[in-house]
Amino acid sequence: MGTRRQGERVLDRTVGSAHPTGMIELWNEIAGRAGVALSHLQTAQLDRYITLLLEANKRMNLTRIPDRATADVAHVADALTVLPHLPAGAHRLADVGSGGGVPGLVLASARPDAQVFLIESTKKKAEFLRETAAALDLANVTVIADRAEAAGRGELRDSCDVVIARAVAAMTFLAEWCLPLVKKGGKFLAMKGAKIAEELPEAQTAIRLLSGAPAVVHPVELPGTEHHVIVEVVKIGRTPLDYPRDPTVAKGKAIGA
Repeated sequence: MGTRRQGERVLDRTVGSAHPTGMIELWNEIAGRAGVALSHLQTAQLDRYITLLLEANKRMNLTRIPDRATADVAHVADALTVLPHLPAGAHRLADVGSGGGVPGLVLASARPDAQVFLIESTKKKAEFLRETAAALDLANVTVIADRAEAAGRGELRDSCDVVIARAVAAMTFLAEWCLPLVKKGGKFLAMKGAKIAEELPEAQTAIRLLSGAPAVVHPVELPGTEHHVIVEVVKIGRTPLDYPRDPTVAKGKAIGA
């Protein structure tokens, strides 16, 4: 899988300096857009999650955001903007390239009725995800320490209602890694920034080949941010068995390249 793309989703570093009560109000306001009311337990989980993330970041590279106030917005609030795009009832959700756990761990807290799979190939990061899910008592989280290509050829293939990726790679690669995991009628969601205007035209062939419908781009409203969007691709058929390609076959080249 590719590395995280720098500058994909831009945050004004001056935002997020509000009192913690104000930050919780922001989290609740964003969750409320999806009809989700966060309990005291859930906001405490999210608060603790950022503490654990920043502590672990001193030992390994989990986030480029070192300060608490900014992380509260850039990680928790940003992840909560996904909630309006999730099914109303119980569902299976996969976070591809989960890294430090955004958006997967946040969504697991906000939607305890979801069965959440965190796919992360870096072993140290996968262990952090396991430890953090346990520390937060998130029993609905399963960590898969493997590449997305392997997961897409395993038991998780064609089984997820929603598959999400945040700033992991270009849209063409994300489509190949994520769409095989989505069941017919489910959706692939990509959390993207300004570069989506360049990436989406290049990804259209791959999306169509992988049985995705034309992409729909949803603007995201989040204080202090710009160009944030969520790209939605509905799965309309089964992905051909040739995909996802093994990395030794793909050799870093996108479908159609």
